[in-house]
Amino acid sequence: MRQYLADIGALIETSRKDSKLQKSVGEAISLISKCFSGGGKLLIAGNGGSAADAEHFATEFVGRFMEERKARPAIALSSSSSMLTAWSNDYCFEDVFARQLEAFGKPEDIFIGISTSGNSKNLILAVEKAKILGLKSICLLGNSGGALRDMADVTIAIAERRTPHVQELQIALIHVICQEVEKAFAE
Repeated sequence: MRQYLADIGALIETSRKDSKLQKSVGEAISLISKCFSGGGKLLIAGNGGSAADAEHFATEFVGRFMEERKARPAIALSSSSSMLTAWSNDYCFEDVFARQLEAFGKPEDIFIGISTSGNSKNLILAVEKAKILGLKSICLLGNSGGALRDMADVTIAIAERRTPHVQELQIALIHVICQEVEKAFAE
């Protein structure tokens, strides 16, 4: 246990000093704040643990993170088990998020993809669909960032290969983003 926690602490400290990471998180905060100010919403997706993180992210904006404020529109595209299973069964899992962007996405919205590898085909197709529809995109990625690294408008890439540690830092950064965006809309 001590080593595991020490490893997480070291990753947090390294990330705290990573100016490129700090810059990309700042860009994400700015983009999301502008999105909400302009009447847009967040459409967030991930697979497996990243799907849970997408739901967590959306919940912090619809509910509240730390400050009392009005609800902010955010949808986790992995939340509808009926949509995910029907579309995947009848058509294809690879475009299950792109299809939902087609239904719900507007140019004032942002697509956020969360992945530890950056190589999930359904997230790649969703970022491509977001571009076609005129949405901005933000990706939270681990390892080298994979195929998604250079696709999004803002890429938050964590320099870590161990999936659990990537996920732990992604949640920390999600909380940082929520905190800073929420400050702009506190009542």
